[in-house]
Amino acid sequence: MTKLHSTPPDAVLVAIDMSKHRQEVLLERPEGGRRRRMTVMATKADYDRLADDLTAIGRPVIVGFEATGNYHRTLAHRLLSAGFELRLISSVALARTREALHNGWDKNDSKDAQVILHMLRIGATQRYVDPLAAGINDLQEMSKTHEAISKAKTQTWHRILTHYARQHRGLHPAGRTCTASVAMYGIFL
Repeated sequence: MTKLHSTPPDAVLVAIDMSKHRQEVLLERPEGGRRRRMTVMATKADYDRLADDLTAIGRPVIVGFEATGNYHRTLAHRLLSAGFELRLISSVALARTREALHNGWDKNDSKDAQVILHMLRIGATQRYVDPLAAGINDLQEMSKTHEAISKAKTQTWHRILTHYARQHRGLHPAGRTCTASVAMYGIFL
């Protein structure tokens, strides 16, 4: 059974909408009040400034984000090394929650940050594990490589079948499949 990682009531919640060049950050304190918005550029200096700002709060900080390609890895690694607790938001759950909360499918960065913050508040998150820090980076890369090769193999197989089946059906006049056609398909299995 999975462990339940509830959100502590005294924690400061930080929602980050990741993208290639900049991250939209939304910060909410537990006592309420006005939320703080920040835009962090994808540079080491900005990442260090964000980590320093979050450390200066002096309270437990929980950071939530949606993994976007590989863009999240550098900031997540920096925040983990600074000692923050990171939570991962499922892309599908984020999309469904955004549709439910905003009554539509349209999206933008600030809206996504609000939805991530909502999902942090209700605990609809997963604990983030940095593959590099956990020592499973090689395994993850091999898994991605296997997925890419399997996908390419399946696509090639389907192209051969659809092309060969349409061009050279090899059907017997009585509707039975010719053995030469079956043998040709067997080569690619």
